[in-house]
Amino acid sequence: MSLAASDLPDDVEALKAIIAERDAKIAAQDAIIARHAADTLLRDLMIAKLRARLDKQLRDRFGSSSESLEQLQQAQLPSRPIERGRPGPGLIAHVLVSKYADHLPLYRQSQIYAREGLELKRSTLADWAGKATALLAPLAEAIGSYLRAGEAIHADDTPVDVLSPGRGKTLTGRLWTYVRDERPWGSSAPPAALFQFAMDRKGIKPAQHLAGYKGFMHADGYAGFEELYRAGS
Repeated sequence: MSLAASDLPDDVEALKAIIAERDAKIAAQDAIIARHAADTLLRDLMIAKLRARLDKQLRDRFGSSSESLEQLQQAQLPSRPIERGRPGPGLIAHVLVSKYADHLPLYRQSQIYAREGLELKRSTLADWAGKATALLAPLAEAIGSYLRAGEAIHADDTPVDVLSPGRGKTLTGRLWTYVRDERPWGSSAPPAALFQFAMDRKGIKPAQHLAGYKGFMHADGYAGFEELYRAGS
């Protein structure tokens, strides 16, 4: 299916070029061609390649000329997403979204960056992703608290392949998913989803994930949920 002109976004950066056809009679002259109100506008959707930017921050030192370097005063370093790290928040977000939302493995991301002249090893990207989980832990906890405050939730689990180097095959883990969505009955509360990973499907997992929750739970017939229903909470 082709992309119609009306489908092109209006909120992206635009580069405008004027295409003018000179009359054959004045082709040899350096004249200015008047534009008319009936000019035709053509729009082509383009994409720019990945562009990296290096932000430099200069910290001045202050003190009298008689003071040694150790006595000079200097402003504190601004906080960074990763201490002693060099990735900016935008780069970390791009790596995480590419990996978890777009399902782009880190080794492929490393290859993509290399094509653009950025040597970011897979081990480096993995280190950033790991440290970002600690940075985002308070946000995940807040989402969990908000979800458990809802009157009704949906619960389910799905198998996921887990790499196990040296075994010659993958292991099977579980991704437990809990959703709060009250929009179907007219609530203005925003929806939320919480994902919890575990290496097994034992019923203790949802009991731990939903500890303290009291309300309605919509789930399938998996036996692991029975204890929660039996408790009547």
